[in-house]
Amino acid sequence: QVQLVESGGGLVQPGGSLRLSCAASDSTIRDYTVGWFRQAPGKEREFVTGIRWSGGNIYAADSVKGRFAVSRDYAKNTVYLQMNRLTPEDTAVYYCAAGRTIASTVRSSGAYYYWGQGTQVTVSS
Repeated sequence: QVQLVESGGGLVQPGGSLRLSCAASDSTIRDYTVGWFRQAPGKEREFVTGIRWSGGNIYAADSVKGRFAVSRDYAKNTVYLQMNRLTPEDTAVYYCAAGRTIASTVRSSGAYYYWGQGTQVTVSS
């Protein structure tokens, strides 16, 4: 069972940037797709972006295309979420998750088995 730990959240001004990290407990993370989800107060959890470790296929929600980028580091078994041009609408708790997905399920939270504890991102002036 792989364990995931997110870090890097915080308070940032509109237009600013943050980089979130999702560190896995071991290299079995490489068997999975790693997705980033977020949940704002009063809203449902939504898919942000994801990367299939093997092959590097990337999927992203329309709302973050061109602003957010996902990447992986083999040496550290870590997935990163670089977030640029942040807006108040990006305020949420961000979660990383791992699962075996196909293209039709990668955006569904139900396809992911393992979840991190979440990290708060607040965009405010």
